[in-house]
Amino acid sequence: MNERPKSSHGPSSSKIVFVVEDDASMCRALSNLFESVGLQVEVFGSASEMLHGKLPDVASCLVLDVRLPGLSGLDFQTELAKANIHIPIIFMTGHGDIPMSVRAMKGGAIDFLTKPFRDQDMLDAVVKAIEHDQERREADRIVTDVRTLFETLSTREREVMALVSSGLMNKQVAAELGLAEITVKIHRGHVMKKMGARSLADLLRQAELLGISRNKA
Repeated sequence: MNERPKSSHGPSSSKIVFVVEDDASMCRALSNLFESVGLQVEVFGSASEMLHGKLPDVASCLVLDVRLPGLSGLDFQTELAKANIHIPIIFMTGHGDIPMSVRAMKGGAIDFLTKPFRDQDMLDAVVKAIEHDQERREADRIVTDVRTLFETLSTREREVMALVSSGLMNKQVAAELGLAEITVKIHRGHVMKKMGARSLADLLRQAELLGISRNKA
């Protein structure tokens, strides 16, 4: 690591960088670097140490050494994926090779930095990773909100939403469900109101987010 970091990014302290590295001097250097731009830092000496902790529910990223005692960084990446933990990872290593970096990137890593790296390169990677995590969290929140609204629909309203979302007109939905067209219109109005959809396009976007089709209602 060399050069002092630029402070242009300045992420807020509500964001956390987790560091898994068994070299104490590197841990100190990384902690000083991230804290210098207002980031919180949590350091672990091994992958298993981090696995036994509880991750706070805030935008974050993981700076992970490839070579660690016990579980390697690449194997830890695999374990996190299996546990459905979607934290963006920045790998660092003093012994990188192409197959190793390819595996890391195929596993979804944000970056793969070879020691010694520039402070700014690490900061850029961390900012990118945290932004990625913020976007994922926002997308997840939107889906959760839409699903909560969907759960307020009656069984019949869900059927109507699925059929409307598949492109059927009210008359076709009525024939499909054996209802009067006016009844379908009433159900459709209830669906629009409960889902907070201002237009058919809104409803279609919501159905797409939830993966709803006429077979999944």
